[in-house]
Amino acid sequence: MGIKKGDIIELEITGMAFGGKAIAKVDGFAVFVDKAVPLDRVRARIVKKKKSFAEAAMVEIIEASPYRINPPCEYSGYCGGCKWQFIEYERQLYYKQQHVKEALEHIGFLKDITIHPVIPSQSIFGYRNKMEFSCSDKKWLMPSDFTAGEKNAGFALGLHVPGTFDKVLDIKACLLQPEKGNLILNDVKEFMQNSGAQPYGLRSHEGFWRFLMLRNSGAYGSWMVNIITSAEDNKVVKPLSEMLVQKYSDIVSVINNITSSKAGVAVGEYEKVLAGSSYIKDKIGAFEFKISANSFFQTNTKGAQILYNKVKEFAQLSGKETVIDLYSGTGTIPIYLSADAAEITGIEISESAVSDAKNNCIINGISNCTFITGDIKNSLSKIENKPDVLIIDPPRVGMHKDVVKQVIDMAPERIVYVSCNPATLARDLFILKDYFDVIQVQPVDMFPHTFHIESVTKLEKKRF
Repeated sequence: MGIKKGDIIELEITGMAFGGKAIAKVDGFAVFVDKAVPLDRVRARIVKKKKSFAEAAMVEIIEASPYRINPPCEYSGYCGGCKWQFIEYERQLYYKQQHVKEALEHIGFLKDITIHPVIPSQSIFGYRNKMEFSCSDKKWLMPSDFTAGEKNAGFALGLHVPGTFDKVLDIKACLLQPEKGNLILNDVKEFMQNSGAQPYGLRSHEGFWRFLMLRNSGAYGSWMVNIITSAEDNKVVKPLSEMLVQKYSDIVSVINNITSSKAGVAVGEYEKVLAGSSYIKDKIGAFEFKISANSFFQTNTKGAQILYNKVKEFAQLSGKETVIDLYSGTGTIPIYLSADAAEITGIEISESAVSDAKNNCIINGISNCTFITGDIKNSLSKIENKPDVLIIDPPRVGMHKDVVKQVIDMAPERIVYVSCNPATLARDLFILKDYFDVIQVQPVDMFPHTFHIESVTKLEKKRF
């Protein structure tokens, strides 16, 4: 049958695509449906029609999939924080494994690779150690708001509606963070609303309050509150800081990041410590890390330990190896592997991350890790000693093509590739597979109720 934009059609959902949308086929033509689950039978409206696919919005569930559950969060389906809460967790893991498998087969042209079942997250709620909430002068109204007769969509502090930059859903609680975070969130929200200072307009770019970032330490139970504002005004933010530390003894750091940038990024041009320390501490395994307001740290601490244990297993270190870690960030992987290698060199472009990495080595008494600040495609060629093992943990975009070439030229005995994006992992493995055997892939779930998946891949140098 031919379909066109605006049509409402009945669909049998048959699969789940990377990106979180479900798939149905109409005479072999792919239709992607948001908020659906395989084995759902639905009525959906075609909202976009392209030559090779269409996108549809669900109108009605005619028959629910056995994998569909009632999500515990009242914002599920509206909030962009986690889009898979309505899918039972075991099935989420299956779809994530399939996404890795399909990417490697269709993008990397890698067949018959061992892709293990996904290692689940130890906690599927309350697992995030960092949450970022946006302020807005125009709240996105929920259906319940209309029912209650609310018409004035004013102040909001919450999370973005999927696919938007200017629509913020005002929330009372996010189930992905520990409950203490939700208490802090609501106290900050009440203070902001009564402060006399205005929330930031995401279109007008006027206003004071911009973001609230909360960090928590699983090891010590401590909290950092980072308040991001458009200008410096101690008379406004200091009373908020005082209220928080007085009410919560486990808030050990209150920071004010200040930015005049119009970019929707919760990072200040500079920051001030309003109360306590400039950092909090957390642990991955036996190692302790200082985490400042803008430091990168794995958002699922328990999941990070599982991930790093798999990196250690795949690296097969005996204590004699020279290791290079590309995209080493704040040094968490080198430090975690330090006892099992002769020496480890990390390369990272961010000066602040390298500074954190060096400090983290001092904290943990590590002497065999060194760090180089620079762009990897320029810095890697300056390393004279060929590594026995190469650890690669790139951002979502994967490796630059020049870096891939240098990796091939270095010819390490083993590579352990840590990826947060199956598509770019597959693209890079496609180039590497002529020089390295892809031995196995272990997906690790760090982000329950989202389509995101981490993978650890073990590669060994080919013997020609």
